[in-house]
Amino acid sequence: MALADKDRIFQNLYGRQPWNLAAARMRGNWDGTAAIIARGRDTVIEEVKNSGLRGRGGAGFPTGMKWSFMPKQSDGRPSYLVVNADESEPGTCKDRDIIRHDPHTLIEGCLIAGFAMGAHAGYIYIRGEYYNESVILEAAIQEAYDAGLLGRNAAGSGWDFDLYVHRGAGAYICGEETALIESLEGKKGMPRLKPPFPAAVGLYGCPTTVNNVETIAVVPEILRRGPEWFSSFGRPKNSGTKVFCIQGHVNNPCNVEAEMSIPMRELIERYAGGVRGGWDNLLCVIPGGSSTPLLPKHICDDVLMDFDALREHRSGLGTAGVIVMDKSTDVIKAIARLAAFYKHESCGQCTPCREGMGWQKRMMDRMVEGNAEIEEIDVLENVTRRIEGHTICALADGGVWPVQGLIRHFRPLMEERIRDYKKRHSMPLAAE
Repeated sequence: MALADKDRIFQNLYGRQPWNLAAARMRGNWDGTAAIIARGRDTVIEEVKNSGLRGRGGAGFPTGMKWSFMPKQSDGRPSYLVVNADESEPGTCKDRDIIRHDPHTLIEGCLIAGFAMGAHAGYIYIRGEYYNESVILEAAIQEAYDAGLLGRNAAGSGWDFDLYVHRGAGAYICGEETALIESLEGKKGMPRLKPPFPAAVGLYGCPTTVNNVETIAVVPEILRRGPEWFSSFGRPKNSGTKVFCIQGHVNNPCNVEAEMSIPMRELIERYAGGVRGGWDNLLCVIPGGSSTPLLPKHICDDVLMDFDALREHRSGLGTAGVIVMDKSTDVIKAIARLAAFYKHESCGQCTPCREGMGWQKRMMDRMVEGNAEIEEIDVLENVTRRIEGHTICALADGGVWPVQGLIRHFRPLMEERIRDYKKRHSMPLAAE
């Protein structure tokens, strides 16, 4: 059953209406914001917990729980909300459309989230390449200030809240929350050791929570309609609606807000016009942005699009960037391109990632040609295992998972390519 339009939180995802405050209010934004804040911090956090909302940035950590880690009483240090709009995961382009067409959902969410975690200031760290989006966001924030929705006594709630936009410099690593904080402070975007976690020592050494754009933007509507409404979509612990980015070999690539736990096949066929050449022409799908392992067709036939179902198949929902590949795809070459991307984006702080990503890329380049030994497939997998789980942040894990997925599901293809290469380049025996 398709999600009804009335249940979609992002009513202007496709930009058919203006993004400005007047249009946003017509769509239901900024309705009863002061009354929501009047419920108190504990109630707001509890309702977000009860909704089952999990982070929409990739990790899927329960949002209400994350907010509850912020100190209840200030020790003299201010608290900060930081919104991660550094959308750099290949295959993902949802936050861009939210900011471009529905910025007030995010701004209202920032005010409520800031109040829930005791923060009087919030920073939106936006990807540097999103220039037009940053201009719209700045203009929308100014609209909110002019209307008394931000600043002193924001939206008549009695809570003071200021919101700032910071444009990043385009590095993928700044999507990692502590690297983002470092960049926001004007330093190199390099992850910090944890603990201490940002909720204890974050931006400028103060308690900080970093959330994704979509995570924050859905909060006001959850609190207006009630947590039961949001949790009614999807499976337990995988509830709510989600913006999916469907691209690749489909007839109609699109962004669509659908309910969680929708079958992958239904998602692709209902909203993206199906796989090019029909479902039987499907080779594999990367379900959650480039860092999640691919799934071959036989799994895609009936897998559900949520955190737990995809984890059961050793992949993940991630950012829900659904990359569809049909049988015309050279899947080894596709994964080699991702290996090259992660090598390029490694910050170089951790030796396993700095050195390992280079090894992985070079080995994958040879696998594309078939210029390798079959035993080297095991060596390649061993390299990925030595990288995974041995670094400060999860970039290294995300960099090796695509290769692990390739070996897990397409090892026979890799072996066949090696054998074909050997046939083409074998030396003819001298005549006796």
